[in-house]
Amino acid sequence: MSTSPLGRLILAASAAALVAACGTSAADGEAVPGSAIEGRTAAAVRDVTIPSGTVLQLTLSTPLASDTTEVEDAFAAELTLPVVVGGQTALPSGALVAGVVRAVDPSGRVKGRARLSLDFTSVTSDGRRYLLSAERFSRQASAGAGTGVVLATRGEEVRLPRGTDVSIPLAAPLTVRVSR
Repeated sequence: MSTSPLGRLILAASAAALVAACGTSAADGEAVPGSAIEGRTAAAVRDVTIPSGTVLQLTLSTPLASDTTEVEDAFAAELTLPVVVGGQTALPSGALVAGVVRAVDPSGRVKGRARLSLDFTSVTSDGRRYLLSAERFSRQASAGAGTGVVLATRGEEVRLPRGTDVSIPLAAPLTVRVSR
């Protein structure tokens, strides 16, 4: 069977990738079995479960406001403090947390206070994304001086600028994979 120069190049590249994946080195000529590599990787990481009720301290990376944000808008935040379980950092500070706006009520012209409700849905750490279940975060505009009086103009809006600190408790345990 004859192989074209391009075919030989592809075969050589595939063989080189296979040799690299198996741990064979040209220097020592000894192959490291795949299971030995997997064993080292498995020993280097472990699963850590963060219990429900653990409070995540976050700072918003995305500004949100009841008069400009819409339901289903995505937003981002970062952990400001690491989450430590059993002496091991399960989530480092700076881990990215994503969320979705679930409810928005802008201030009414005649009555009604503005409200913004957020669901935090995932956290990304060490290149891995984990779905999380946290209690919904809601903020409502203060009643202000016009309480009990019909307002002729729009009232106060809820504004959460970039850098706003937010604390959210986990509603369910979260298992993450960490390096030892």
